[in-house]
Amino acid sequence: MAVRRMRYIPDPVLRERTRKVRDFGDSSLRKLADDLIDSMRHYNGVGLAANQIGSPRRVCVIQLPEDEAPTTLVNLEITRKEGEREVVEGCLSLPGWQARIPRAEKVWARAAGLDGKPIRYKGATDLLAQALEHECDHLDGKLYVDYLRSQDDLYEVTPGDEEEGEGEGDASAEG
Repeated sequence: MAVRRMRYIPDPVLRERTRKVRDFGDSSLRKLADDLIDSMRHYNGVGLAANQIGSPRRVCVIQLPEDEAPTTLVNLEITRKEGEREVVEGCLSLPGWQARIPRAEKVWARAAGLDGKPIRYKGATDLLAQALEHECDHLDGKLYVDYLRSQDDLYEVTPGDEEEGEGEGDASAEG
């Protein structure tokens, strides 16, 4: 287990689509998951995708403030979205910045755990829905700034000034 170096915008690895994991028995998958968790905690994140620490594999971790333990999601896919809301979001790969962007009200997603067993989210809402979309976007090579409706929606923040509200966990602590 180790804290890995964060990749920051404009690092090209953040724009590359990650590769699907096929071998769940590979010990390097467990090591990657452990490194993602250590790194997410070190950088104070709610989530972290593998490409944010330089790995091309389709793996991410999420731990909401109320969660006792992080969840590792392998081969995460959003299968359905419903509704739209505006959230305040930030990213560990663009520290010191936040933006108001559109996200879904509800999200359906599927992934696998480290053991290869299915994990399904049906109608996830609030911060969980936002984190699922944010991390899936990372795995697809997309960044939250791609959703800006206007440059005025992106603004610099200083520690402690993060906007609170619907996206509070993401504003200062997203992956």
